[in-house]
Amino acid sequence: MKLYYHPLSGHSHRARLFLSLLGIDHELIMVDLVVKAHKQPDFLALNPFGQLPVLDDEGTIVSDSNAILVYIAKKMGRTDWLPEDAVGSAAVQRWLSVAAGQIAYGPAMARLINVFNAPLRAEEVIPRAHAILTLIEAALVGRDWVATHRPTIADVALYSYLARAPEGDVDLAPYPHIRAWLARVEALPGFIEFQKTPVGLAA
Repeated sequence: MKLYYHPLSGHSHRARLFLSLLGIDHELIMVDLVVKAHKQPDFLALNPFGQLPVLDDEGTIVSDSNAILVYIAKKMGRTDWLPEDAVGSAAVQRWLSVAAGQIAYGPAMARLINVFNAPLRAEEVIPRAHAILTLIEAALVGRDWVATHRPTIADVALYSYLARAPEGDVDLAPYPHIRAWLARVEALPGFIEFQKTPVGLAA
């Protein structure tokens, strides 16, 4: 498998983290976001949306980080990471939607301001980040993992941008259950760190 990625992209880290957790050999191909390599014709031929990451599995092209998580879990038959029963599958899908929605428009956008100088309004995105953090904090009361009794691709999808939320001036101090959950993810065999950037509260 080949993974087209950027080390500062949380979406890329999701895919890379899951490949590592499953111990799947893969080749990393760095796509330089700074020079907009993801908007060039050769990359757009892989993903017309011009977004990272993209997985190339011997010619099968899968784009979108959450779709990549589903693809890998299904291909490898890992029902422990993506349950097939109705309740478990729905629980995972719910959190994949949160990762693509509230996480993307909250902590991910807040981080974009400081890491990539994105023209976004901190006064809008930081409150959105805290709104979803508050919901996740409540969801983790009395449980170790967000979707089921064990880690799933839902935890992988949420991890990267929550772990680096302080880079977007989003303080994790008020969220002890999230911080404990982050530590549990980081203790999983095969875990790989999302590259840190000394900006925001992490400066």
